[in-house]
Amino acid sequence: MRIGFGYDAHKLKAGRQCVLCGVVIPCKFGPDGHSDADVPLHALMDAMLGALALGDIGVLFPVKDEKWRGASSVEMLKDVYALVQGRGYALGNADITIVLEEPYLSPYITQMREKVADALGTDIGRISVKATTEEKMGFTGDGTGISATAAVLLLSYT
Repeated sequence: MRIGFGYDAHKLKAGRQCVLCGVVIPCKFGPDGHSDADVPLHALMDAMLGALALGDIGVLFPVKDEKWRGASSVEMLKDVYALVQGRGYALGNADITIVLEEPYLSPYITQMREKVADALGTDIGRISVKATTEEKMGFTGDGTGISATAAVLLLSYT
């Protein structure tokens, strides 16, 4: 077994599409970044890579490489998971927490879980997605940013 933990944060930008766990969330702002800036999926990928001591997503998908500008984080996640599987591991489970003051994410949680499970070719029961606020404190609480954490358990099948 290998355990990994990931964290990501981005500024929020007016007029930018808000994509979280591969789901477009209707709102007037979104995470700013080089790719689609899907913060929870970036945290999940970092957790997977960290579990196998393979660095972080910046190693695989460098910001300086225009190939990744506007890239889908769901597709990037599939690439990371193929790397994980190539090392002889499969996902045991993933636990993702999104920290964002607004919009209210509860109506989208099941869809997010389904999207992640589908990208990883696994059962939705292995994917947890939660959302919380920081009660108006810090950069997530004042609405200038979003952050996410992810923990994963990878199981060896070799």
